[in-house]
Amino acid sequence: MHQVPIRTLNNGVTMPALGFGVFQSSPEDTVTSVKAALETGYRHVDTAAAYHNEEQVGQAIRESPVDRDAVFIETKIWIDDYGTGLTYRAGEAAMRRLGVDVIDLLILHQPNSKVLTGTTDAADFARTIAAYKDLERLLADGKVRAIGVSNFQPNQLRALMESTDVTPTINQIELHPYFQEKSVVAADDAAGVLTQAWSPIGGITFYPGWDDRGHSTLQDPTLLDIGKAHGKTAAQVMLRWHIQEGRSAIPKSIHPVRIVENFGIFDFELTDEELTAIDGLDTGRRSGPDPSGKTTE
Repeated sequence: MHQVPIRTLNNGVTMPALGFGVFQSSPEDTVTSVKAALETGYRHVDTAAAYHNEEQVGQAIRESPVDRDAVFIETKIWIDDYGTGLTYRAGEAAMRRLGVDVIDLLILHQPNSKVLTGTTDAADFARTIAAYKDLERLLADGKVRAIGVSNFQPNQLRALMESTDVTPTINQIELHPYFQEKSVVAADDAAGVLTQAWSPIGGITFYPGWDDRGHSTLQDPTLLDIGKAHGKTAAQVMLRWHIQEGRSAIPKSIHPVRIVENFGIFDFELTDEELTAIDGLDTGRRSGPDPSGKTTE
């Protein structure tokens, strides 16, 4: 089995660079797919309160022969639970659902803000600040090992850091060859925040109003040609691109063959020319939902 690269977060906590996602997995599929992922070699599982499958992630880990301490568990707080005290209790509830004493990485699912560019709306963003301060309390109390954010734009990351004490360890964003968010990655890098890619192969294409199946990265000629040169699929090429560019990536599948395939990226290396070619595929088009404008209201 090939060794998964390790990312050292800005607080010294280490995390496998490749994680396993369970977004939109049913409870039944979550148990079987997480067990399959652990058997394959994944040691990092990403879930969220809003996925409604934290319990099943915990169940799968308990029923797996892999020790709990060997598995890095990441989960998220949804915006309905943003607020002083409310977020702290939501973190404790996530621990109970997962059946763990400590969560390895707890992040805010997205900003509670109507504004993604320009000036952050202070009234909306105040709840996000309060939620993150509760994450800081959970960290200080030893209930989580690291904290972070998701779907934050540079202005929001800056506003958060100006009002809190602990720099987020990660910012989890939609990121794949067709949507690279280079300004967000640059802001993350400048702040010492690790960029983590959700929808890392651009595969989330089935939201109402977000059906972009005609522009699948999996059929991109550049990615297919690079894959052919290495005896790999387009999906494997994309995941290897994330790893070589220093990010974390969270692919998701409920199919055992795909779970194994997505893990098979540590026995080849992309050339500088191939990385540059993939970097040039950015269209600026999302394949997942736009988190802008999402507030509790």
